[in-house]
Amino acid sequence: MTSHLTSKIFVIGGTGAQGIPVIRDLVSDNKYSVRALTRDPESPRAKRLLALGNVTLLEGSFADEAILREGFRGCDGAFINIDGFNTGEKTETYWALRAYEIALEEGIKFFVYGNLDYGLKKSGYDSRFRSGHYDGKGRMGEWILFQNQANRNRMGAALFTSGPYIEMTIQPMMPMTPTVEDGVVTWRVPLGDGAVVHAASDDCGYYVRWLFDNPDRSNGMDLEVAIEHVKYADLASAFERVTGHLARYIDTDLMAYWNGPLAFIANAPAGYNADPADKSTMNFRDNFTGFWNLWKYGIVKRDYALLDEIHPNRIKTVEQWLRKEEELGRKLGKGSLWDRVQPENASKQAPILKSNEDRRKGKL
Repeated sequence: MTSHLTSKIFVIGGTGAQGIPVIRDLVSDNKYSVRALTRDPESPRAKRLLALGNVTLLEGSFADEAILREGFRGCDGAFINIDGFNTGEKTETYWALRAYEIALEEGIKFFVYGNLDYGLKKSGYDSRFRSGHYDGKGRMGEWILFQNQANRNRMGAALFTSGPYIEMTIQPMMPMTPTVEDGVVTWRVPLGDGAVVHAASDDCGYYVRWLFDNPDRSNGMDLEVAIEHVKYADLASAFERVTGHLARYIDTDLMAYWNGPLAFIANAPAGYNADPADKSTMNFRDNFTGFWNLWKYGIVKRDYALLDEIHPNRIKTVEQWLRKEEELGRKLGKGSLWDRVQPENASKQAPILKSNEDRRKGKL
């Protein structure tokens, strides 16, 4: 059997919310070095990666076979997390295929794919649950594991399946951004009594590092992670306990939701580089209607006992994350959580999602 131990890892998506902690944990003890792809080596996020040490940058786009070959060549591992909000579902499908095929050809030993739940399949193919940015990744994740049945001795592969980052619950311009109404922090989302499998971006690095550190066990694995299934009534209660400020969750029907703060973007392509005239392109309304239905009706599951085994010190509750974030925010000069959700402070927050930071048309 071919050894799948790796030492130099090519990363696509390294400047994103997930990529930064992944690279941080990979290079933390010099066991791994990283070559990270970036469209802009001079960006603050790219410079943050270089400051970690043991990181080199490759300028270019993943939507370029020559760049992919240059990235994979000389590396023995790969972490591929394509930004679906950049590409749109159709383009991501093609380049995920080619990234896997080229990695195999170029001699990569272990391939980890940044994945999301194939919600449409998990729902029994009920289009109420169709969310393009989830299904686009989930289909390709299944395809990669299928290919791995034949190729596992030549190139191992694993999926890292995350969920909506918990950081998004306190940031502006997100599907779950709260408002402050008469002094009460308010989440108005179409969730009913459902719960969202929120993941902590900080824990992503640990999990992906574990996949590379344990290839004999992780080869062929779909590691599905989350903090917990977060009910938004519980999120509001935890926010109150941590901050001392009133908070609430108000279940909102879809019509009211799409006539609210997100009305301006409802008809825009969910992938900002996708062709709005292409019939395969989902708009934000359709994409995130399916997204909320996944959580409202409990389609997505997690094995928390497995996560406790793999990462005993993981963040396990939304209150634990809020307390950690409150302390860290004050330490870094960001202010308290209460300060950070105030509308006048929205522009001061660095977005967790890179797509919210640099929507540059035509650049993949």
